[in-house]
Amino acid sequence: MKSGLLLLVMLLVGLGTYAQIEIPRTTNTGGLLKAEPESKSGFPLLKAENPKESKYLKTDKAKKIDFRETNDELITAGEVVEKKWKKERDIKNAHKENQYLGDFTTSGKFVELYARDHEYVDGDKVRVIINGVEVQRITLGAGYHPVLAKLASGFNNIEFEALNQGTSGPNTAELKVLDEEGKLVTTKVWNLLTGAKASLIVVKK
Repeated sequence: MKSGLLLLVMLLVGLGTYAQIEIPRTTNTGGLLKAEPESKSGFPLLKAENPKESKYLKTDKAKKIDFRETNDELITAGEVVEKKWKKERDIKNAHKENQYLGDFTTSGKFVELYARDHEYVDGDKVRVIINGVEVQRITLGAGYHPVLAKLASGFNNIEFEALNQGTSGPNTAELKVLDEEGKLVTTKVWNLLTGAKASLIVVKK
């Protein structure tokens, strides 16, 4: 009898204690959860905390483009082709003309000419003409090709005539001229269409 009564008392005490415990509820659906004390039940409640905004996230709205305004950068494909065609036409017209590489004076009996293809090596060929006489034909490569030019007294006209434009025109070359003592006198370049010439005047004292 006493055992049954003691069991009944313990059961009632347990139910009373359970009834005083409040189970926290939350409507949190995301974000960070932060525990805070709750005075009524003594149990911590979970509270949603909004994450801080990252400084790397841009909140600025995208700038609107007013297509009614004139914008030089907005060009059609046809205009691009036209500009490219005009540029290539101007370049070709310039390359059709003979090019003058300048002149200088020397007291030596000869000058040394060194020519090479300074662009894409594609088989450019030229013939070297000194005072109206062809002295050599050369194929321009990546290395310098030497030509010895003997000088007459007075004016000496040295010409390089483009025989072709290789596989990728125009005929391109870099020319270095050294005097009799081996000193560099001048450095020039040419861009020629087939048949055009680059000329140099050397005056021998």
